[in-house]
Amino acid sequence: MQSYEVKVHPSADMLPREEQLAWRLAEMAVAKAPIDTVAREMVINRIIDNAAVAIAAINRQPVANARSQALAHPRKGGAAIFGVRNELTFAAEWAAWANGAAVRELDMHDTFLAAEYSHPADTIPPVLAVAQQCGLNHGLSGLDLIRGILAAYETQVCLAKSICLHEHKIDHTAHLCPAQAAGIGALLELDTETIFNAINQAVHCSFTTRQSRKGEISSWKAYAPAHAGKMAVEAVDRAMRGEKSPAPIYEGEDSVIAHMLGGPQARYELSLPEDGEARRAILETYPKEHSGEYQSQAFIDLAFSIRVKIMNFDDIESITIYTSNHTHYVIGTGANDPQKMDPKASRETLDHSLMYIFAVALQDGIWHHISSYAPERANRPDTIRLWHKIRTVEDPEWTRRYHAADPLEKAFGGRVEIVFKDGKKLIDEIAVANAHCLGAKPWERVDYLKKFENLTENVIRPEQRERFIEVLENLPELEANDLCLLNIELPPEKLKYKRRDNRGIF
Repeated sequence: MQSYEVKVHPSADMLPREEQLAWRLAEMAVAKAPIDTVAREMVINRIIDNAAVAIAAINRQPVANARSQALAHPRKGGAAIFGVRNELTFAAEWAAWANGAAVRELDMHDTFLAAEYSHPADTIPPVLAVAQQCGLNHGLSGLDLIRGILAAYETQVCLAKSICLHEHKIDHTAHLCPAQAAGIGALLELDTETIFNAINQAVHCSFTTRQSRKGEISSWKAYAPAHAGKMAVEAVDRAMRGEKSPAPIYEGEDSVIAHMLGGPQARYELSLPEDGEARRAILETYPKEHSGEYQSQAFIDLAFSIRVKIMNFDDIESITIYTSNHTHYVIGTGANDPQKMDPKASRETLDHSLMYIFAVALQDGIWHHISSYAPERANRPDTIRLWHKIRTVEDPEWTRRYHAADPLEKAFGGRVEIVFKDGKKLIDEIAVANAHCLGAKPWERVDYLKKFENLTENVIRPEQRERFIEVLENLPELEANDLCLLNIELPPEKLKYKRRDNRGIF
């Protein structure tokens, strides 16, 4: 890997493009690196995973409404939309919007946590949509799609490792949109300057605040990455037409670093693959077994394992979860969000409440993407009593492990201390979720397929499931006219909003 320092430069310095972060990201995207076999197989796993969670969410209101908007933008030879018949295609940017919202809605796809949070699989919908729309004209193949997705993951992971957004109250889509643009550029084999301009525009347009994940969390949590994907498609399109962009977008006097991140004195160290080095960042990311914010995953597994040691949940006096700074302040009591303790809170808020999640997982011993968040489940009096006995505390050791560079040290869990009314204590801890590559049961292809089958059961026909998996497992051999087959159709009676309507503007 090559390391670079990124900092603010006065305009008078006339920082050369070749020394700007956006240019280096573009060079990485355009380079013809070898495709690592394990990384290639992980791309297939993550496309399976995205499809699973998208179909499970297909008729939830935010997803159905995003699809309804996209249906107003048909395009011959365009891109496919989850649930809709394969022969119907739509403008790529709108397909990216609809599919991106479907993938993100349940908060159940992959994650990478470092200096910043990220869900790198959010890069896949816009890259796939462009591949489908441009496949024939650009002579694209399944290998080109894999190359684009790997470049997008490499960009997302690089930025998330090095530049913290949340401490400045900036949403993580600020790293996502340039990653999506880089992935599209790599897919289309664009030149460095074109990708550079697209990345600059993507960064400039995607810096938004974290209020979308604070207080009353709304459907925008699912829409934000989809909107980033739509913006990335549009940014690449403008750049391909020769339009320039604000630069240096990271290093300039009035740049995002200077005024939205660490300020004029900030220094960031970033690492990117060297020439000829395979893009393997996707292998550093991890899947979600449960539907909930990633930092809750390990605690759900821990709750499942310790619940058998508790005879009566009403005997519990208090539960304290000692964990990292990130977990405490984002999904714990350190967020100081009363909504996280409110049984009438939205699903989007509850899946960002570790206190709620741990209480329900402890009582039920299972986690379901629908029933575990149902209003009747959240309003159970015994659950509310237990839920309100839980607090989180930042523990310096767990914070250190969260930020550790050594993957054997890095952890996203914590220690749980349950105090009973008779004074007895139950203490246990977990470092990473079971599904993590270093967890108790690291996921393999069979686990992704099982998740796909479970989440799509009774929603799609068995022959549709088998067809989709067969196409995916032959991804490296796919030709341009096969790329639109990377979609899942629903029986018409199973799909809400399957045709254009007149409820909005479009």
